[in-house]
Amino acid sequence: MRVLTTKFGLALVGFGLLTACSDNGQPKLMNIRSDTPDEFSIMPNKPLEQPEDYEALPEPTPGGRNRADVVPEEDAVAALGGNPDALRSDRTNAGEGALLAQARRYGTNSNIREVLAEEDLEYRRENNGRLLERLFNVNVYFDSYQQQSLDQHRELDRLRDRGVATPSAPPDPERF
Repeated sequence: MRVLTTKFGLALVGFGLLTACSDNGQPKLMNIRSDTPDEFSIMPNKPLEQPEDYEALPEPTPGGRNRADVVPEEDAVAALGGNPDALRSDRTNAGEGALLAQARRYGTNSNIREVLAEEDLEYRRENNGRLLERLFNVNVYFDSYQQQSLDQHRELDRLRDRGVATPSAPPDPERF
């Protein structure tokens, strides 16, 4: 009896220690481990420059540009072989204007990102997977969001039935 109690106590302590190993309480449904460096952390920076006169420096503006990277988006596009001038276009064509008008017809929510982040966190906590799935790092991401996902091939068939041209759509891999 004493041996059984000792084993049960050790198992309980081990389980308690295991459950204490958690992060910030936000479920990670993908359970992806990365042992590689972050690809975006390696970035060629321009050299720092010493200003000739500290009094002549402009006032700092929160969220504004800095002196080293005056146009970072254009620099990134040029580094990838694109045309930085294409980013400077602030006009919308007729199709984009119609799309924006349709999207704004019921109004917009200025803090939609925060609202969606809260709702998604709540949804992920409710669909975090079962105990053994979490214990063995089973990916439950796709199962959790299955109800919200779009069956692209069924939607493609629906559009084609209505006569919508879909020339660049890939074929269904299950049919071929």
